[in-house]
Amino acid sequence: MSNALRMDAAAAQSEQGQDFAGQDFFWTQNYAEGVPAQLDVPSVPLFSLLDDSAAKFPARPALRTPSAVYDYASLASLANRAAAGLQALGIGKGVKVGLFMPNSAAGVVMYFAILKSGATVVNYNPVYVERDLMAQVEDSETDFMVTLDMPALRDKAAGIMQKTRLKRLIVCPAAEDLRAPTIADDMDGVTCFANLLQVGDKPKSVSIDADEDIAVLQYTGGTTGVPKGAMLTHKNLYANALQMSHWYHAAVEGEDSMVVVLPLFHVFAMTVAMNMPLMKGMQMLLQPQFGVSEVLGLIRDYRPAYMAGVPTMYIALANDGRAAEHDFSCLKFCLSGGAPLPADVKRVFEERTRVRLLAEGYGLTEFSPVATCNPHTKKARAGSIGLPIPGTVVEIVSLEDGKTVLAAKEKGEVVVTGPQMMKGYYKRDAETAAVIKNGRLHTGDVGYMDADGFVYLVDRVKDLVLVGGFNVYPRHVEEVIYTHPAVEECIVAGVPDKLRGEAVQAWVKLRAGESVSVDTLKTFLKDKLSPTEMPKKIVIRDLPLPKTAVGKLSKKDLLEEEGIVRR
Repeated sequence: MSNALRMDAAAAQSEQGQDFAGQDFFWTQNYAEGVPAQLDVPSVPLFSLLDDSAAKFPARPALRTPSAVYDYASLASLANRAAAGLQALGIGKGVKVGLFMPNSAAGVVMYFAILKSGATVVNYNPVYVERDLMAQVEDSETDFMVTLDMPALRDKAAGIMQKTRLKRLIVCPAAEDLRAPTIADDMDGVTCFANLLQVGDKPKSVSIDADEDIAVLQYTGGTTGVPKGAMLTHKNLYANALQMSHWYHAAVEGEDSMVVVLPLFHVFAMTVAMNMPLMKGMQMLLQPQFGVSEVLGLIRDYRPAYMAGVPTMYIALANDGRAAEHDFSCLKFCLSGGAPLPADVKRVFEERTRVRLLAEGYGLTEFSPVATCNPHTKKARAGSIGLPIPGTVVEIVSLEDGKTVLAAKEKGEVVVTGPQMMKGYYKRDAETAAVIKNGRLHTGDVGYMDADGFVYLVDRVKDLVLVGGFNVYPRHVEEVIYTHPAVEECIVAGVPDKLRGEAVQAWVKLRAGESVSVDTLKTFLKDKLSPTEMPKKIVIRDLPLPKTAVGKLSKKDLLEEEGIVRR
């Protein structure tokens, strides 16, 4: 059957609401050798991935932080003991427990301890302002909050507890070895981590329905509206970790290491930098936050094979003069996600570091999050977000009716289906119905699929700029601006315009030591963009462009900073 016919057959079946299970799709022919075309996802608790690796690799380093190293047996034991302590506090099924901290050993331990207790993890961004944190506490019905003994975090959490439904804080050590934590007296409303460990070696058994029970309530970034809690079941998250563990086909189980600098409260890092590596028996090289010096030190000292990051991290590494002094040959595969990877950023990073492959993947909170990824081979294509990962179906549907499946290279909305699709938004039935239709998750992204199954994003539906009735895709304009060698960061957006409705505007941050005028940049762009696409205004900024906590460029924050309100 030809690729075109296979696409038609998939479309017809999708229209009828039929199950895709057990089918081989044409894009699987471009999978790396050893990556399965089909996937059987067991209905098991998410924490079983840690237990299974602890049984296979008990003495293997699982987690290395700047202050301590934990083998798999120790990590699983700490999670068990902490889970028993949580249960003694009355925490179990139906209870929401917040994680409010940057990357730390305590965060990894408590993530699995909460799951083992039977409760649901609610991830919190530690840099959120009090107003946003309070709103999430009430919306998610979080009753317990886990944080670190850092005054800035502990005091903020304590303040929130006085104003919300929060019942108790659990305070963990930020730096010391968790296997022998300092015991301190519990205070009113506060439990010391060390005291959690005194209850017992194993938590009480809890019946987990992996298909239905919510493992993590993961809030969307709010970049296109009010943050919503995506209900990710144990099976959703286990499935995505399993899918990515197969995608990393060259990883040697129980041997390789992963650089972990993405914040684990973000869904991309949670799955790709924590759950998947632990499932594969990798060592997590965990840093509290991204820093070029720290990453270069990890590469020098521990020779990791893998790294997951956002484009701004790879830009920073490529542009640092010290990169030329380091040997990056240990890195088999660098994955970029969370934001579009400009083709020029990929090229510059690979050239300057001599890394074999920096490839882009794509996902969203509601999908646990990974939907597509470039293959871990030379078939990876610059500018593409890759192929649907095993067990995932990606289709392009008409922007007019939201149902008709389009042919290869036709632009439409990207819709996805797979075992990693969320159960829905917490307490938001209308919003759930608006994005999950006929079993498909509507992403709100515009893109197309080529005849080989590689998917390309054009832009967000809501980011489209209407210039005199013509569609302009900001992502395309950004890609072209990035081809100028002096440009380090770029954001393009639509701004109100009396004559044309909207006009294109660009904000640019230049590389260190570079100097380019607006007129010179416009001359460079003149033969690369149509008159409609050409930015009416270009702003060259001295300061870096605003970023989210995960490190991706934030168009929302920039527009708010500039006082620009779109339609």
